[in-house]
Amino acid sequence: MNIGILGPLVVRSRGGEAAPTAPKPRQLLALLAARVDQVVSVDMLIDELWESRPPSSAVTTVQTYIVQLRRALAGALRISPAEVAGDVLPFMGWGYRLASAGGTHDAQTFLRCAEMGREALAAGSHDQASVILRRALRMWRGPALAGVRLGPHLFAHRTNLEEYRLAVVEQRVEVDLRLGHHHELISELSALVLQNPLHENLHSLFMMSLYRAGRPGQALDVFHKLRKCLSEELGIDPSPRMRHLQQAILAADPRLEAETRSRLFRLELDLPSGPGSPSFSRVIR
Repeated sequence: MNIGILGPLVVRSRGGEAAPTAPKPRQLLALLAARVDQVVSVDMLIDELWESRPPSSAVTTVQTYIVQLRRALAGALRISPAEVAGDVLPFMGWGYRLASAGGTHDAQTFLRCAEMGREALAAGSHDQASVILRRALRMWRGPALAGVRLGPHLFAHRTNLEEYRLAVVEQRVEVDLRLGHHHELISELSALVLQNPLHENLHSLFMMSLYRAGRPGQALDVFHKLRKCLSEELGIDPSPRMRHLQQAILAADPRLEAETRSRLFRLELDLPSGPGSPSFSRVIR
């Protein structure tokens, strides 16, 4: 069975798609799919579907949705509903567990691929790291759990996935900058800083790409816009790390050139991080 949550919900096998279109059964299946091979308690399912205002019939309604899902899974897997109840979506005494049954799960594959990319980077294999991280990001088909109504548990799960995705994007951009692809990165980073106006690391990468492309004035303009946004939104100044980069650009510090990129990145990553600039290693470990 193939499960996908990095985009619209997908739960399919050779017999077809099993994900229902009705909002609450789809939401219930999405939570089971997000926690595949784990027991999800009935209480958590109820909390996801109705939050703090469950109806008196909540347990019975969940059981009804489970019966519907088992029938859909039986059709997709071409087995009987009884076999699904026994092996694929069994009741485990206090909740239900959706079994992957040796199939694929895009989020799990994404996480494994991202870790491989990090390991390649740590080993100094920048070209390989770039390829692997790009492969990981191509697994996303849109926003996580698109088209699914989100209760508190799915919302938290989607937030974690999206933050992890952004961390992988940062790492891939850093790798490509080390490889000298600064011209190609400018358009992408321009969009990323617009989407993440308080994210210091993305702004620093944008500044570096612009500087290496021979556009120091625009690089400094990115810094000034970040400083204004941080002041207006949070009442703070850019971190010492960002101010150091600004001063290096003003001084045309030769360490900023692509030819000495290894020294540059050691310099940048050893400096304190500010708001919105998490260490990638802290995010994925």
